[in-house]
Amino acid sequence: MTNKIETVSEVQMVAFKLEKEEFAVNIHQVREVLKMSRVTPLPQSANYIEGVINLRGEVIPVVDLRKRFELPVGERGEQTRIIIVEIQNSNVGLIVDSVTEVLRFSSSAIQPPPARVAGTRTDLIKGVGKVADRLLIILNLEKILTTEEVISLEEVTIDS
Repeated sequence: MTNKIETVSEVQMVAFKLEKEEFAVNIHQVREVLKMSRVTPLPQSANYIEGVINLRGEVIPVVDLRKRFELPVGERGEQTRIIIVEIQNSNVGLIVDSVTEVLRFSSSAIQPPPARVAGTRTDLIKGVGKVADRLLIILNLEKILTTEEVISLEEVTIDS
């Protein structure tokens, strides 16, 4: 019988708020955080695709996460941010209410998502992280956009 040595690995996450909920994404997928800027609308795109922005010459599609998660559309204020993340080798902007902090989770503090929650798209959730008395929903960025949407957004950004 061999002795197993357990290693506790840590994961760094960028935490942000939507409505009253706290979410997090893996810091390795975050490219940068921007103040809310003007987004150019895209005709005939999904309702949660806000449009595109020009970031240093790169055209980046922007998704409104409130609309994506079917939350009420709130006022955008001073704290509203666009998080630039990498999804399937493409940069995508995510509009969030505010970015709160960078957190470290030990992998043991991350639980798998609940099997079924009424009215929730559990495929968008990678897990739930516990920090002190807070629970953060860890997003599966690969599922935020379907493959077809990523391809169609790439076509739009290439044409621009």
